[in-house]
Amino acid sequence: MDKLSKKALKEQYKNRVLVGGVYRILCNGSGAFWVRATTDLQGSKNRFLFSLSMDSSPEPCMAEAWNQFGKSSFSHEILEELKKKELQTESEFSEDINILLEIWTDKLKEGGL
Repeated sequence: MDKLSKKALKEQYKNRVLVGGVYRILCNGSGAFWVRATTDLQGSKNRFLFSLSMDSSPEPCMAEAWNQFGKSSFSHEILEELKKKELQTESEFSEDINILLEIWTDKLKEGGL
């Protein structure tokens, strides 16, 4: 790859719009779910799909349900998206995502979804 292409790719990466948010992984077989927050929703979805393709549990805490019900029982659901603002720092964006996680955790405890 030539220098110009690398530079263009780096610039494109730096200027991409970051979309984070809250998602859950649901085991339809048991009804159990795990709520997570991330500053990169697409990355979390890609990791989940990779786990499915490898037939391996996305996280150790899910392994028991994964082994019992199989990969076809699991789904990845985005609960809420949040775009990083242009002047927002990574730290501020991460803090906003964590606040969103708290809101969704409370909502789900109350039976919101």
